[in-house]
Amino acid sequence: MRRQVLLYFSVLCLSSVLGQVSYSIPEEMAKGSLVGNIAQDLGVDVKRLQARRARIHTGDSTEYIQLSKEKGLLVIKERIDREALCGQTTPCALHFQIALESPIEIFPVTVEITDINDNAPVFQKEDKNIEISESAVIGSKFVLEKAVDLDIGRNSLQSYTLKPNDNFIIKLHGQSHGVTKVEMILQKPLDREKKEFASLLLTAVDGGEPQKSGTMQIHITVLDANDNAPVFTQTIYKASVKENALKGTIITKVSASDADKGSNGEVSYVIGNGVIGSLDLFHITEDGQLILNGPIDFEKSRNYEIDIEAVDRGGLSDSSKVIIDVGDINDNSPVINMISSSNSVGEDSRSHTVVAVMSVNDPDSEENGKVRCVINKNIPFALTATSSNLYSIVTDSDLDRETASEHNITVSCSDEGVPSLSSSVTLTLQISDVNDNAPVFERSSYEANIVENNTPGLSVFTVKARDADWNQNARVSYILEDSSVNGVPVSSFVSVSADSGVIHAVRSFDYEQIKDFHFRVKAQDGGSPPLSSNVTVKILIQDQNDNPPQVLYPVQTGGSLVAELVPRSADVGYLVTKVVAVDVDSGQNAWLSYKLQKATDRALFEVGSQNGEIRTIRQVTDKDAVKQRLSVIVEDNGQPSRSATVVVNVAVADSFPEVLSEFTDFTHDKEYNDNLTFYLVLALAVVSFLFITCVVVIISVKIYRWRQSRVLYHSNLPVIPYYPPRYSDTLGTGTLQHVYNYEVCRTTDSRKSDCKFSGAGSQNVLIMDPSATGTMQRIQSEKSILDEPDSPLEQKPPNNDWRFTQGQRPGPSGATGGPEVAMGTGPWPQPPTEAEQLQALMAAANEVSEATGTLGPGTMGLSTRYSPQFTLQHVPDYRQNVYIPGSTATLTSNPQQQQQQQATAQQAAQQALPPPQGPPQPEPPKAAQTPASKKKSTKKEKK
Repeated sequence: MRRQVLLYFSVLCLSSVLGQVSYSIPEEMAKGSLVGNIAQDLGVDVKRLQARRARIHTGDSTEYIQLSKEKGLLVIKERIDREALCGQTTPCALHFQIALESPIEIFPVTVEITDINDNAPVFQKEDKNIEISESAVIGSKFVLEKAVDLDIGRNSLQSYTLKPNDNFIIKLHGQSHGVTKVEMILQKPLDREKKEFASLLLTAVDGGEPQKSGTMQIHITVLDANDNAPVFTQTIYKASVKENALKGTIITKVSASDADKGSNGEVSYVIGNGVIGSLDLFHITEDGQLILNGPIDFEKSRNYEIDIEAVDRGGLSDSSKVIIDVGDINDNSPVINMISSSNSVGEDSRSHTVVAVMSVNDPDSEENGKVRCVINKNIPFALTATSSNLYSIVTDSDLDRETASEHNITVSCSDEGVPSLSSSVTLTLQISDVNDNAPVFERSSYEANIVENNTPGLSVFTVKARDADWNQNARVSYILEDSSVNGVPVSSFVSVSADSGVIHAVRSFDYEQIKDFHFRVKAQDGGSPPLSSNVTVKILIQDQNDNPPQVLYPVQTGGSLVAELVPRSADVGYLVTKVVAVDVDSGQNAWLSYKLQKATDRALFEVGSQNGEIRTIRQVTDKDAVKQRLSVIVEDNGQPSRSATVVVNVAVADSFPEVLSEFTDFTHDKEYNDNLTFYLVLALAVVSFLFITCVVVIISVKIYRWRQSRVLYHSNLPVIPYYPPRYSDTLGTGTLQHVYNYEVCRTTDSRKSDCKFSGAGSQNVLIMDPSATGTMQRIQSEKSILDEPDSPLEQKPPNNDWRFTQGQRPGPSGATGGPEVAMGTGPWPQPPTEAEQLQALMAAANEVSEATGTLGPGTMGLSTRYSPQFTLQHVPDYRQNVYIPGSTATLTSNPQQQQQQQATAQQAAQQALPPPQGPPQPEPPKAAQTPASKKKSTKKEKK
């Protein structure tokens, strides 16, 4: 690869545009190929190249070259085809600018693209048919199609060869603009009779290395005589057309004549392929009119050269050239490209600082391409031209961000065409802030008041300063300047919030120690370097009534007694003494008044309210006590007021010994014991609390017991007597065992519900065997709630106390019953026998059936079954009272009652037992008064 580097330096009117750098590279280089070391050629370090944000500006054209900032090299970005880029124009070059910032610099760069032999000569048609009369004379010319080679210079088309060349030779004629005319010349007469058809090969060869070529096959048909070829009236035709001409516009007319007659004299016109694309833009009619067939653009091509060929029917032809000049019109507005621009500029920038560089181009020509640019007015910027198409925007005066923080710069460019076309671009430029304004306080000095005895940390007041700058430069911080107050650093008195400027009291002030002080606060912004200003602050301490009066006289001592002596001969207004007191406060807080609080004899002394003088208000008499005790209170005028009390002892006597004898047993009043009062109050509170607690506990216990009694004893359930499990018979008739099982089902709130008896709910069976001697055996049931769980099943031996005859037994089981028994005053009976218990059971069953006669099967069942052999005959007939445990009723031998009991028992037996087989049994005795009721009546009589 061949690379040429040409560096030219030109002195421009502005330092932002420097020397031009030129490179030369061949076309079709691979991507990433090196073009040149731009950093070295510009004399700029690679790091500076990166720091200054170097970039390539190409305007609207395609970017074929890119900049490698890391190495400072220009490399190929896109494949470059010289023919597509420039066509036949020489030299072919790429123009762009290298833009650097901080400061802005522009370096024009030109890269010349050299041609390589990458295109072979090409014929538009691969075959060509030519009809030649056999009468054609030697030297007859036949214009052949030219080959097209897009390359230029040595790589372009150089020569043609024709094979075989028995009858024809090739002759080249040079024309303007380097175009060669190819003619095939007849050098030997044709004979149709010998050879009617001939085939020739035309080869076009370029001069590149390696050499490339293109071919076209020529087919010749020999005709009969046509010995005159068409001839154009002009060798070259010239015409002009505006670039805005419409399609179908007639550009010019060509004319050719043929001396032959008939069909051999008829001429037709065709456009050659000398110019690429001319066939699409133009076409020619049969009469030779050249017509515009498509849009043309002066900026793409300023002229066209077209080859026109005239051919007769005999195949003879002639050629002519038409040169068309394209006229320019003002159809393009100026194009403004911003090469480099700054988004912001400091307000302290110097005059003529470059803020933007732009290029302005107008593709039109002459007056239509001349451009004039202006900038909007009333802004501190100006527009200067650095070259023919480069402009710079520079500062024209001082900038002030506080006045205008942003500027919109509009650049308008217009050409000189008619009508004039213009375009504009607007650049928004921010003015960056510079710390050029110091903070300013709202006041020249501050003064604030604070009451003494304040809380440390109390906010006193706020200082405020403003900064006209922006952002960090306008951020104000407040600083307490170092100073001292009476030799003490001011920082121990107050502090300043750095952000808000709030002044806080560090300590609690005392007016009696310091009445005012002053200090300085500095406001400093956050710029670099920072700017600051200060202000003087004065703090005034206001007095508060925080000191009670202090009594200077009389002096109060604890170990000795001081008394004022008043003679008995003292008159009214006699000055006894003067109470002297001071108050360290100021103003009305220090105004003192005196009052007599207590006195032994208030009618004898008075105290001056303003001066504190104690004087007599009447004549001293012999009846006045020697010892006089005065209590004087001294109050200030503060809000609230404070006071002090002083005790003045006065002795009414004429001589000192008399005073001494009276004051020997003088006892001082003791101070009131505050601790004793506290303990007394505490003891009273504790005793009251214990008393209230005991009352609450007692009431709670009473309520609890009452509720339990309501649950257990106040339900509406029938009372079923309880019988002891076993008793023995003393008559030797055997022992009757009793086990009564009750199945009880109750809800959680059974005391509010009824209790029913069901015959099907139990399997208790009571069997009386007649073969036995009156003994009733117990069959154990499934469940029993009344029988004790630990009771043995065997019969216990009878108690010896029961071994008495029937006549010897006391109580209802005896042979006879005396009056005591009848009246219920007899002794407590022995445990009932088996027969007595059976009668009691049947009587209880009768009462239960009457109480629950309307109830169906319920939650409680009582069922007693007897064997078929059992009859009431086995039950002894007792005519005495029978006691039922747990009941106030007794069974008597009253006949009427016995009949009622018998009927009731029979009815219960029919409901609960199988029908008996024996005769009816006698009725059990009727219930009468129980021994328990008798015992109660006996006790009442004894009382």
